[in-house]
Amino acid sequence: FCAEYVRSVIRENDIPIGHVVVFKDITPRRKSELALARKAEELARSNAELEQFAFVASHDLQEPLRKIRAFGDRLKTKCESALSAEGAEYLGRMQNAAERMQTLINDLLTFSRVISRTEPFTPVDLNVITREVLGDLEVRVEKTGAKVEVGNLPVIHGDAMQMRQLIQNLLSNALKFHAPGARPHVQVRSRLLETSPASEPMCEITVQDNGIGFDEQYLDKVFAVFQRLHGRQEYEGTGVGLAVCRRITDRHKGNITARSKPGEGATFIVTLPLAKPAA
Repeated sequence: FCAEYVRSVIRENDIPIGHVVVFKDITPRRKSELALARKAEELARSNAELEQFAFVASHDLQEPLRKIRAFGDRLKTKCESALSAEGAEYLGRMQNAAERMQTLINDLLTFSRVISRTEPFTPVDLNVITREVLGDLEVRVEKTGAKVEVGNLPVIHGDAMQMRQLIQNLLSNALKFHAPGARPHVQVRSRLLETSPASEPMCEITVQDNGIGFDEQYLDKVFAVFQRLHGRQEYEGTGVGLAVCRRITDRHKGNITARSKPGEGATFIVTLPLAKPAA
């Protein structure tokens, strides 16, 4: 049977004269450990198969969808005048559905690539990443009249492309989920966290907005893939962005959560290690 033991020295006048060895049967614990290891291995294999399925399925869907969109565009260009009002409406609905499907496929590919396509960790200056992301979002910032304040951000060891995805998704959401007519106000801040000398130094990055917010009872739902708290007619998107953020922080041995109340904005809190996480 599996056992562990503790050995103690017997001394007489500080002279070792023997030992006492106590054995403990750990067979039940060992069986539990082995069962847990098998479950973890099965889960890892299942996740890998799911990643591969999502990636292949998304690629396989691309070609027929391209044909649907191409022939729909051709039909509209060449035959729109011959279509009845009802036929034109049907064509428009078909094209809109194809466009939404394309967006879903692209988001599914993005979600699967967080694990399947990764880059080695290197020093990443989050100040540079954030400036580049704000450059990409310049049109949206101007259109909404948003005010974006960015404090001094740290340099971390991570996947630069994924850090860009993380910042872009958080800023895009902060700019998107605001009340009609309201000007978004977004603040990006960071601070170093107090840790023990034996643990890795950590930083906390917050993205705070003055948007519509949400009830924290749905906190787990907002980080789940394809989960939405608002209808597609209210706010665009497929509900993948925050799920991608969680995957990225998980890969970097970090964490993401949020604080929010309806009508009072939301604060997304990302915790990341400054040093390269252990494999």
